[in-house]
Amino acid sequence: MQVIRYVPYQEIDQQQWDACIERANNGLVYAYSLYLHTMAKHWDALVLNDYEAVMPLTYNKKYGIYYLYQPPFTAALGVFGQGVTAALVQQFLQAVPHKFRYWDIYLNQGNFFQIEGFDLYQRSNYILSLQPSYEALYGQYRDNIKRNIRKCVQQGGTVQKGVPIAEVIALAKAQTHQSAGLSDADFENFNQLYQLLHQQQKALTYGIATPQGQLVASCVFFFSHNRAYYILVGNHPNGKTMGASHALIDAFIKDHAGSDLLLDFEGSDIRNLAFFYSSFGAVEEQYPGLRLNRLPWWVRWFKK
Repeated sequence: MQVIRYVPYQEIDQQQWDACIERANNGLVYAYSLYLHTMAKHWDALVLNDYEAVMPLTYNKKYGIYYLYQPPFTAALGVFGQGVTAALVQQFLQAVPHKFRYWDIYLNQGNFFQIEGFDLYQRSNYILSLQPSYEALYGQYRDNIKRNIRKCVQQGGTVQKGVPIAEVIALAKAQTHQSAGLSDADFENFNQLYQLLHQQQKALTYGIATPQGQLVASCVFFFSHNRAYYILVGNHPNGKTMGASHALIDAFIKDHAGSDLLLDFEGSDIRNLAFFYSSFGAVEEQYPGLRLNRLPWWVRWFKK
């Protein structure tokens, strides 16, 4: 018999939780308890039997109303386990307590089914298998990517690894599109998350510097489930004219070519970014979003 129970945060067995995420064939770094604890304002959970499958419920409260939301730097959550089916996803969604009156969340790539009673919509991620040799991977790049990489080399751009996380965050904050809707507290939480994952050898930084030592492109990579997540990007305007971000991604690919890693670009539904990622040979990976509004009519303006 399958029993899905609602478990408040204080009662979650975090060791069993993380073991479930670790063995899940649709597992993602965002679902580990450490990640959720650091990035979510609050989270409870739905748990199938003895942690056979789980679903984090990341939530907040506004005007006395509980709602599910997607935490910063958390591309996808949803139901995690082995052999997740449409029926199981439906059971989990139906088990979400009714106190959560509004949902605006993203599920993972293993949850994309037609679910009766729930209107899931498509979102796009881009992924690149790094199993081929570097030569084979480089051969898939579009010509404009290759031109920009050469330009960066010609202008003396150098690859840096282990860039201080504070410098990456500073560059990311300076980008309007990157920092939109994010608070200083969100970036500080991300800083803490990076430190914790770096201690576990699950996080590193890359950068590109000019001959004068100016950092013009930077990013953070997280690692789990044979994925490398391209998760926080900071680019200086000076880097755009020298192809710095192109060279940075190329450097990471060169370092990890021939491995079992999947480079996860974390998006994007933004057309220009999707084209940029696909220019490295990345292919689309679809995953679902879900909005649900059970608010009373007199507070429907709540999330308009």
